[in-house]
Formats: sequence, structure tokens, C-alpha cells
Amino acid sequence: MKPAVDRALAPAAGVTRDGQPLSYNRAPAADLAPWVARLYVTKVDVPADYTLQCGLFADTSCIRVQLRGTWTAGTRDGLRHAMEAALFFGPNSRSMPVGVTGSFTSVGLLLRPGACHALFGLAVPDYLDRFDAVEVLGFSSAAWMAQFAPDATPEDWCLAMEAQMRAAIAWRGAVEIDPVTARFEAAALADPSIAVGEFAERNGIPQRRLERIVRRDFGIPPKQVLRRARALDMASHLRGVADAAEADTLALRYYDQSHLIREFTALFGISPRQFVEQPQPLMTLSLETRQARRLEMIERIAPGGVRPWQ
Repeated sequence: MKPAVDRALAPAAGVTRDGQPLSYNRAPAADLAPWVARLYVTKVDVPADYTLQCGLFADTSCIRVQLRGTWTAGTRDGLRHAMEAALFFGPNSRSMPVGVTGSFTSVGLLLRPGACHALFGLAVPDYLDRFDAVEVLGFSSAAWMAQFAPDATPEDWCLAMEAQMRAAIAWRGAVEIDPVTARFEAAALADPSIAVGEFAERNGIPQRRLERIVRRDFGIPPKQVLRRARALDMASHLRGVADAAEADTLALRYYDQSHLIREFTALFGISPRQFVEQPQPLMTLSLETRQARRLEMIERIAPGGVRPWQ
């Protein structure tokens, strides 16, 4: 069964072979890779009165700049509204309901786990399923909004975001992310079926210390990080933005079909079948960005290479 498509959307970056929307997204420059996970630019045109109800499910903190559209998000603080704004989003523990009215443009810089603590001294658990102005990171909203010239290319915008991060790192000092965090992030992307105790043993880390570090840098306990990673990989497969050659491997991460349905429904709020049958354009854009990064990190595709769904 092919995933449902919202035919009203006209994404500037085109669509997958199955008609799913795509954004412009790429890996960061090499000097920023220790702290930055990915950059993206999403431009979508729809009728002015068209309202899209969907969701986002991010496993990283993110700076998102909304340049067009009227947005709503169901956060831990309740329903929040936003128009043009430069915002810091914490990671999600489950799918966050999101709506947008009218054509929209969103640009973003995804931060690697541990970057918020290392660079900004920010407590990620305080921002789980929440967002705030970029001032909480020490940035200026006005400066971030001013850097996106309307006639510039998506790549120009990505370069501008990278320049903002370079300035912040130069000012604060290039504090490295905890190597335990980096190794656990890599494990969650490569093989989230690993047991927490097994990871701790392999890496010579007391499990209690691992728990403390992961809670600090991911916002949730290690077991939940791995559970979320499994669900996000499966969601990418269901939406047609994953490597089809991994389908059996992804399915084997669950004991059986009932286990998959139970886990997926708990995190996404709907069953896998409903997730396929209902258009999920915002979610799909987010999943595609994450999956492109994952496949590059585990070396299934070359950086910037053609993705299996293109």
C-alpha cells in the first residue's frame, strides 16, 4: 500500500517517486558537524485559506525559522500560535500536533544531542515537547529573521545559518559534545534494537552514568531514545522515505505485529495503517530529513548522494 498524498501541496523541492513532499536538506559543513546534525529549507505553496493539520516528531533540538504561514503546535504548555518567528524547539517525546494555514516556508538547523548543553548550557529536558524564541540560546530573533533574503537560494539560506552557528561557537568556545552522547547517538541511528545494558557494557560505561548523560543531552532516558528511534525508522518506511532494502530489518525490531501497533500508536497517536492512509506531509518532510542524515551517517549512501526514495 502506497502512503496517501496531499495533492494540494506544491513543494518547491519536488516529490519522491511516490509523490511525498521533499525539502532541500543537507549535512552541515565539516567544521560544524560536531554540533550540527542537518540543515533544511522547506517551501510549500497552497491556497491562502488552506489549513493543513499534521504533526512533527523530532529526535533532536532544532532552530526553526518560520518565514511564511500561520502555525499552531500542541506543546507541553498547551496550544501555541506562531507566525513569522525564529524559534528554538526541543526534541519530541512523541508526535507533536502541528497545523499551518496558507503557503509556508520553514528553514531549520538541527542540533546534535549534547550541543545544547555543550555550547549553550541549556537543559534539554526543560524544552522537551516545547519551543521558545531563539533568545534562550543567546541568539537574536531579529538577526536570524534578517538573514533570509527573499530572492536567495535555499543553499544561500543554509550558508547564512551556518555563519550564525560559527559566530556562536567562536564566541562561546568550541566545547566538545560528551563522547558518550556521540556514541549513543550513533547507536540509536545504526541499531536501536540494542539493549541499554549491552551498550553500556560494550562502551565500558556504568549504566547509571549513561542514564544521567543521556537524560541530560537527549531529554529522555536511553531506553526511550532507542524506542523513539525504532518508531521513527518504521514511520519513514511507512511514508516511503526509507531504504526499501532495510524493510525486513526494521520490522524485526518488533516482536510481532501487535507489538509494532502498540508501540507505534503510543508514540504517534494513530495506528500504522492510519499513518499510511492519511496524508502526513509535514511529518514526511521531517522524517525524510532525518532518514537522509541517518543513511549518510551509517554509510548506506554517500553524503549528498541520491537517496533511495528519489
